[in-house]
Amino acid sequence: QVQLVESGGGLVQAGGSLRLSCAASGRTFSSYNMGWFRQAPGKERVFVAAINWSGDRISYADSVKGRFTISRDNANNTMYLQMNSLKPEDTAIYYCAADRSLLLRTLPSNYNAWGQGTQVTVSS
Repeated sequence: QVQLVESGGGLVQAGGSLRLSCAASGRTFSSYNMGWFRQAPGKERVFVAAINWSGDRISYADSVKGRFTISRDNANNTMYLQMNSLKPEDTAIYYCAADRSLLLRTLPSNYNAWGQGTQVTVSS
C-alpha cells in the first residue's frame, strides 16, 4: 500500500498563495487516483480536488474552482495542490489520499490511504 506525506502548509494572509506537496512511497503511485481533502476545526473532512492516475481527468470542489490547481508528477511520485487567492475559510488541515478505483471519486470513504495532514492557516 502506498504511504503518503504532505508538506507545504503554513500561515498566509488572505489573497496569498501556497503550494502543497504529497510525496508517495512505493513504485505503484502511478496506478492510484489521488485526492486532496481538508478538515476545519469541528467540521467533517471534505473533498477539495482529485486527479486520475494519468493526470488527464481532474475534479474540483466548487469552493476552490478557479483558485486551486491539482497536478501530479508520476516520475517523482508526487502530487501537488497550488492554492491561489486564499481566503480565511480555506483554513484547515489538508490531507492527501490515494484511491485504487478506476473512477475519479470525491468521498473520503472511497480513499484507502491517507497522509498525516498539513495545516493551512489563512489570516484576514
